[in-house]
Amino acid sequence: MGDVILLSLTASLNPTLVAVTTVMLLLEHPARLMGGYLLGAYITSITLGLLIVFSLSNSSATHTTENTLSPGVDIGLGAICLAVAFVIYTGRVEQTRQRRATRKAAKGPSKPPRWQRAVDKGSARITFVVGALLTLPGASYLAGLVEIHKLHYATPVTVLLVIGFNLVMMWLLEVPFLGFIVAPERTPRAIARAKLWVSRHAHVLAVRGFVAVGSLLVPKGVIGLVS
Repeated sequence: MGDVILLSLTASLNPTLVAVTTVMLLLEHPARLMGGYLLGAYITSITLGLLIVFSLSNSSATHTTENTLSPGVDIGLGAICLAVAFVIYTGRVEQTRQRRATRKAAKGPSKPPRWQRAVDKGSARITFVVGALLTLPGASYLAGLVEIHKLHYATPVTVLLVIGFNLVMMWLLEVPFLGFIVAPERTPRAIARAKLWVSRHAHVLAVRGFVAVGSLLVPKGVIGLVS
């Protein structure tokens, strides 16, 4: 179960989700836009998750594949996390970002991505469609579904686990959405303070977070291969 929670947190580190959330926070009626996006994202992600997890058969061939694939996925994801931590720690991400900004400035203003132009229209129906189209299973989600399948719980429990995985995976959008619902006047100020705090500590938090995840996944995968 701990592996499922860890992978759901890893899956939540989605650059697209962060970008979409940031854009919607700057528009009018952000709660309505976020609600539309979340609904579309839930429908796509939960539906695909259930289809995938229940399509995994209980045959011996599947168990053999899981015994080799799951440790390999753990090692691969862990290695990626450690590599990302190293790149962030050395400052190469910031250097790359500055070079890209310089090239973009030299080329002149460019059009925002299509999904952003759609979200900018301020329609909950459009954000619903954008959420449904952009929320496709990533590596961490697929690995989490494999772990859920390996638990061999009853069907209702498995369904709840897939739904819970998605709820954790979407927390970056759910927290501000609930904030606007419960405290619409205080939430913008709270978000501004949170952004300021994150901007000051983002480098350290990112390095420590990726190191922690990588340090857990790699040994787990190695133990799974040798056991």
